[in-house]
Amino acid sequence: MKEKFDAIVVGAGPAGNAAAYTLAKAGLSVLQIERGEYPGSKNVQGAILYSDALEKMIPDFREDAPLERHVIEQRQWVLSKDSYVGAHYRSDAFNHEPYNRYTIIRAQFDKWFSSKVREAGALVICETTVDHLIMDGEQVVGVQCDREHGDVYADVVILADGVNSVLARKAGFHGEIEAANVALAVKEILFMPEETIQERFNIGEEEGVVIEMIGSITDGMMGTGFLYTNKESLTIGVGCMLSDFKTSPNRTSPYAMLEQMKRHPSIAPLIAGGEMKEYCAHLIPEGGYRAVPKVAGNGWMIAGDSGGFVNAVHREGSNLAMTTGRVAAETYIEARAAGKPMTEATLRAYPEKLKNSFVMKDLHKYRDMPQIFHHNKQFFTTYPDLVNDAARTMLTVDGVDKKTKEKAVMSSFRKARGLPGMFGDAFKFWRAVR
Repeated sequence: MKEKFDAIVVGAGPAGNAAAYTLAKAGLSVLQIERGEYPGSKNVQGAILYSDALEKMIPDFREDAPLERHVIEQRQWVLSKDSYVGAHYRSDAFNHEPYNRYTIIRAQFDKWFSSKVREAGALVICETTVDHLIMDGEQVVGVQCDREHGDVYADVVILADGVNSVLARKAGFHGEIEAANVALAVKEILFMPEETIQERFNIGEEEGVVIEMIGSITDGMMGTGFLYTNKESLTIGVGCMLSDFKTSPNRTSPYAMLEQMKRHPSIAPLIAGGEMKEYCAHLIPEGGYRAVPKVAGNGWMIAGDSGGFVNAVHREGSNLAMTTGRVAAETYIEARAAGKPMTEATLRAYPEKLKNSFVMKDLHKYRDMPQIFHHNKQFFTTYPDLVNDAARTMLTVDGVDKKTKEKAVMSSFRKARGLPGMFGDAFKFWRAVR
């Protein structure tokens, strides 16, 4: 007899867990398959959790979820080789429950979320790889596993197996992901006593800070760096476009870039004495709106990183992933209740729902950002240096009058980019963030 479920979810990250939890809570028979030893075993990095998406599924998640610190301060830094110009936003409004953002350790959080999936009634199987999707003509009807589970069938299969979904490629749903549409990020978790973190970042016991950075730390490539405060550790990392790593004239390796970033004079004092606990490298979809592939077909849907759903500005990875997983599950639940077949025409409601949500609206708003910034590296090289040099010039007291200094600053900008170049860059920047 064939083993059959209402739905199969492949992957146990935020998107997969959100899909499996939503389906199981609706009383459906759900099989979730994870290739890792346990959910979260492949994710050692820290991350930012936005409460909105999780709260929609588990309103009382704060009672037992493994949360690190609630974020009360956001910093944006533009770095040169030895300095930074930054903007900070800190609000006491973020220091009152219910908190809006938290730092988390993915290994702990994914494991907790998976426990909720099990409690809801789903069957979760780990250390199992899905080799192929089972097809009946053009209809996906199940999955073929690598272990004793063999072939398992379902009305719908939701793929949440990561940025470079092997199953989707094997089935021909989309091609090999392009290097220009994905970033390679490296992260470390540095152990540090709570008291030290609180003193250095001027925060209380449960409060946290997020720092996002651009500039010299990416060695001329399109990318960003980040630093998060956890309870007893810091998460630090940097990521650049994979295509830039391949063509970098300096042949900079990701790990070497991270080590160089940690030595920056503005960053080194914050992490001094930190003991590295974990290190990881992973791919992040960065192609934006235009790189999102087809996400629904006959008997299948794609959620999370597998569908390229990452907000290039706010880095709302977990929020977007969980939202897409939940919406995919709700699409199936509604179609099933209406007695509709799981055809492409039926499941087309999934991308339509996403189109009307913040997920695709935000991606559409910033649809030009990846291409513009990728082809205009001056935003990561020339301008960070110019802005930092200008700040140093204006703040140095050396007997030179301010008007002369202002002329020198404007001259440095004109010399570096020229007036046509500056006007062109201003227009490109406006297009990217409009």
